[in-house]
Amino acid sequence: MGDKERVSGACQAPRMEQVTRPRRRRRRVGRARAEAVARRLGNGLRDARLAAGRTQAQVAGAIGVSQPLIAKLESGGGWNTGLDTWCAAAAAVGQQVAGFLERMPGADLPRDIQHLRRQALVIRESAPGGWHALPEALLPDGTSHPRSIDVHLTRDARREVAIVEVWDLVADGGAAMRGLEAKVQAVRERMGPDWNVQGLLLVRGTRRNRALVRELRHLFAARYPAPSEAWLRALRDRAAPLPRGGGFAWTDVSGEELLAARLGPPRPRP
Repeated sequence: MGDKERVSGACQAPRMEQVTRPRRRRRRVGRARAEAVARRLGNGLRDARLAAGRTQAQVAGAIGVSQPLIAKLESGGGWNTGLDTWCAAAAAVGQQVAGFLERMPGADLPRDIQHLRRQALVIRESAPGGWHALPEALLPDGTSHPRSIDVHLTRDARREVAIVEVWDLVADGGAAMRGLEAKVQAVRERMGPDWNVQGLLLVRGTRRNRALVRELRHLFAARYPAPSEAWLRALRDRAAPLPRGGGFAWTDVSGEELLAARLGPPRPRP
């Protein structure tokens, strides 16, 4: 190689490097933006799925992919997933991908909006019954993270307390029962034997939740023996006493109405 060629090669090398570095930077920036978009899409997919009362496995089955893939999308890891998969997943929960992208930060409803709606529903429905409502009432238990009661209802005239726990998605029925019972017992100890303290489990009436309760109806009926209708009357009517037993009731999917539950034994087959 002559001197002229060496000089030419030395001049070209920096130029190639100068071209490569901007490309790499653009790729890094592009991936970072793709990951940010994927996180927003994932949050939207998860919120829409929970609002629809569907599991990750149900969404995966509806569009022919694996449940781990849906979990990956919801956790923000779907930055390199095909747009067709995103669109199918959104459709499976009754949404459009564009809707996820259009939700600007700060403009979305709170993540617990379904829970808040049901708390507000209990407070509104119990007011005619003479109840004093305290949402998110803390149970002092000596720890740095005390438990809270979704809605603590007190009716001094009758010396009654209703502990209402709201479940939007029943992922663990045993946990729901144990959690409510522990709070009822704690309030009973605090109020004393002269007070009638009972618990009401209020569940969002999605298809998934109804199917689970229907499958375990004997368990729920044994744990919540008081008639659901009696519980609803006690909430709404000052003259109706609080039942002497735990209760179970539904809300509609939108969180606008309290509904009685039927937890009795199944009808015999003909």
